[in-house]
Amino acid sequence: MSGLQQKVRTCWWFDGSGKEAADFYCSLLPDSRIDGVFGPQGDGEPLVVEFTLAGAPMMILNGGPMFKPNEAASISVLTEHQAETDRLWNALLADGGEEGRCAWLKDKYGVSWQIVPKRLVELISHDNTEAAARARAAMMTMKKIHIAALEAAFNG
Repeated sequence: MSGLQQKVRTCWWFDGSGKEAADFYCSLLPDSRIDGVFGPQGDGEPLVVEFTLAGAPMMILNGGPMFKPNEAASISVLTEHQAETDRLWNALLADGGEEGRCAWLKDKYGVSWQIVPKRLVELISHDNTEAAARARAAMMTMKKIHIAALEAAFNG
């Protein structure tokens, strides 16, 4: 489905590099693609880039320097295993990203991401509240989530 047919989509405000960022994001996850590039500006950078990221409609508006991405909004990705977590984490940090705490990071464009293994969610929401609390406490010491360390904490 073309991006223009999507009624609702998340819009990210950029000061240039929108097409480059959308291409990069689409390279990271399956079911991702550029849906439309609209309104080339004088410098050749498009005004709007519409894309699908892992099935979710997104848009980047190259609106200028008035606003910057911040942690008030983030892209959250639920990963299947440690290898996927590591791959995404490393790719998003490459070329100037910065680590945050507890699964959060900023990519080189300043966009915040949460790279969250499904196993983290299972462990911290487990019915065994004491074990879940140990897993939560372990998570709070991490930047990138390490599933084996969470499981070790959970198992006491």
